[in-house]
Amino acid sequence: MKRQTDSEIRNAVLREFKWDTRVDDANIALNVHAGIVALTGTVESWASRIAAEDAARRVGGVLDVVNDIDVCLLNSAWRADTAISQAVRSALEWDVSVPDADIRSTVSNGDLTLYGDVDFWSQREDAEKAVRNIQGVHKVINLIQVRAGTPAPNDIRESIANALERHSQHEAEHIQIDVEDGRVVLSGAVHSWIERQSAVRAARLTPGVKTVVDHLTVEPYVT
Repeated sequence: MKRQTDSEIRNAVLREFKWDTRVDDANIALNVHAGIVALTGTVESWASRIAAEDAARRVGGVLDVVNDIDVCLLNSAWRADTAISQAVRSALEWDVSVPDADIRSTVSNGDLTLYGDVDFWSQREDAEKAVRNIQGVHKVINLIQVRAGTPAPNDIRESIANALERHSQHEAEHIQIDVEDGRVVLSGAVHSWIERQSAVRAARLTPGVKTVVDHLTVEPYVT
């Protein structure tokens, strides 16, 4: 596959924005340099900010995304912190993937912070996703911690390696996995952001993993 130019990547990201109905791109500006996409401008919700970043990351040839988009809530979207807090609690309680009793939250001027301790990284991610789309949320700060697991480092490493082989066998052999006290460091090269994201997610979903450090690089195919 031929390496895409920055201009081609930029046009592809713009088309992805138009295709994804979750993205409000009217006030989003983007620049691309050496495969790195920089997003600036404003959107009307935190959910739209995340959607724009996700859309850019899906585009082939994108190596990294710098998201400097600001959230500017419309007056009609504003909600009192108390109302947001109540909505957050309901969202956490209604999501069967979230151990809501282990999670606390605070809201200040629309900025939502999540605290607590969970057993798996996936529960940490699910909690954030559960509250991301609540009206009035200006920002989500996820400080949820993953409790220490019991698996030995070699068992964690093997479990991650097996998951990588199942999900992306071609790339698994190029990824280095280092594990210490539940902290996983991924290094090496993959050929797309999607493959990078898949590798990080495989590590995060593995029992015993408390945090993941992503040192992977994206090196597109060149023919």
